[in-house]
Amino acid sequence: MSQHEKNIELGDELGISQIVGKLREVRLTSLEHRNRLNRPPKLPARKALADVVEGLGAALFPNRLGLPDLREEGIDYFVGNTLDVALRELVVQVRLELSFVAETSALAAVRERATDLVRKFAAQLPAVRHLLDSDIRAAYEGDPAARSVDEVLVCYPGINAMIHYRIAHLLHKLGVPLIARMITEIAHSATGIDIHPGAQIDEGFFIDHGTGVVIGETSIIGRHVRLYQAVTLGAKRFPQDADGSLVKGNERHPIVEDDVVIYAGATILGRITIGRGSVIGGNVWLTYSVPPNSNITQIQMKEGTSTGHSNGAVSHPAVQ
Repeated sequence: MSQHEKNIELGDELGISQIVGKLREVRLTSLEHRNRLNRPPKLPARKALADVVEGLGAALFPNRLGLPDLREEGIDYFVGNTLDVALRELVVQVRLELSFVAETSALAAVRERATDLVRKFAAQLPAVRHLLDSDIRAAYEGDPAARSVDEVLVCYPGINAMIHYRIAHLLHKLGVPLIARMITEIAHSATGIDIHPGAQIDEGFFIDHGTGVVIGETSIIGRHVRLYQAVTLGAKRFPQDADGSLVKGNERHPIVEDDVVIYAGATILGRITIGRGSVIGGNVWLTYSVPPNSNITQIQMKEGTSTGHSNGAVSHPAVQ
């Protein structure tokens, strides 16, 4: 008996053919419910996008994330070739997303639109490198354990997350939110840092340690902000429409102004503003805005209450 025949016999013994048939029924029912029975979805591939980001990272930082034996005279060739491979694959993935959301009559224009979008994306890569340089400097200057900016780039999970975020945010703005979300979720899986690609983060951003950090979709973060592990910039509540469905796209996450430091475990919820130069202490639960230069800390609770202290401002409950 051939190996192929043995495989068929084993499959029959395990009931695989019946399982395949039942899975087909479930799949077709799902497609019918989503009105996609005649046009099954072909989505961007996570593995391909991971390769794209790796290639873009190597092109942005060829001496540190590129080939180990790369010489100065070959850098531009390496960058050009690496970009060519990564961007061509990105066009393919963008085309898949655009085809997924497009009307049937618009499919003929998808290829041209995908190429134009990736061309616009590529033109902004020097600006992305500038922002990432500012993030790396912030990490080096903000962490006494950092021995060099090179160590920060190749070792720090916060920088890995920011490389993915900076690329994803640009794609999100250009109109491919699914690919953008997939890219940040690749970093989320690797680092434990969850940054929605729709969040707005200015230069010089540093996440120290990083695990458990959550930054919601409509968060706005200013310049030179530092977060520690397990910080959440989240929504306080999720409003519903008349049908009971969640309202999407509303501004529901915090605004963090320039030069703010938020220590480990702090939870900041709702569309509130953390004023410039403020310090938010560890494990604080904050649902109200604080003025510039505030210092909000968690203190020993007495009789079920707790107070925070603001420099030059009225005290507020720090834990609610």
